[in-house]
Amino acid sequence: MSALFNFQSLLLVILLVICTCTYVRAVAPRLIDRNKEGLLGLFFMSARIGERLSPYVALACIAMAVTIMAQ
Repeated sequence: MSALFNFQSLLLVILLVICTCTYVRAVAPRLIDRNKEGLLGLFFMSARIGERLSPYVALACIAMAVTIMAQ
């Protein structure tokens, strides 16, 4: 089953994209910052979400881990 049709998998993919983009921007900011528009701009926006809402993203990651472990 695709991650697009399973809501929990879709949330997991979104969280992983946010965390990955935030980490890549911290390590190599030029990689993310040069693509602020277009389709690759989604990675820039994901990095910004990860930076600005990091406590909430961390809580979402913990909640996702608990739900996956409970299955």
